Amino acid sequence: RRSGAGLLVTKCGLLRHRPGGGGAYWVDSQQKRYVPVKGDHVIGIVTAKAGDVFRLDVGGSEPASLSYLAFEGATKRNRPNVQVGDLIYGQFVVANKDMEPEMVCIDSSGKSSGMGIIGQDGFLFKVSLGLIRKLLAPKCEIIQELSQLYPFELVLGMNGRIWVKAKTIQQTLIIVNILEACEYMTAEQRKQALAKLSGN
Repeated sequence: RRSGAGLLVTKCGLLRHRPGGGGAYWVDSQQKRYVPVKGDHVIGIVTAKAGDVFRLDVGGSEPASLSYLAFEGATKRNRPNVQVGDLIYGQFVVANKDMEPEMVCIDSSGKSSGMGIIGQDGFLFKVSLGLIRKLLAPKCEIIQELSQLYPFELVLGMNGRIWVKAKTIQQTLIIVNILEACEYMTAEQRKQALAKLSGN
């Protein structure tokens, strides 16, 4: 956290810095529990409906809230069809230690921008927060290599959750296994594994 003119690191790990823009600093660590951060895109699981608000498990210490009006085109008459157990891809607009985290499924101009209810089929699994950051990096080699293997849909949540869906269950599970294992593989080992699967 910021302390006067300096930065105070509050957990162990590698201190990273992204120049330009806001010049963000963050710590890469092997933490398992996700701590909600404003602006993060995450995958939540709907656990309850309470009046006009849905409660979502986002993997943090407490559930997040999501208003039924926080969807593209939603009005009092035109409510989104959200059921308990549904997967939601959304963004935090409120996230601090003194308040309940709050999510939305629209951007600042009211558009969904890919957020909302995630398809019924597909496979949801959990990986480390460090691996998620690696997969979300621009031009991630792992994603590029996998996309040459099979066509698939992929949703990455900053809270360590990944949803994937390929043409068949078998292809989906192969992609899941590679994504789970790639954290512990070298680039060379990964290329060999993908070459075997593609029959080269």
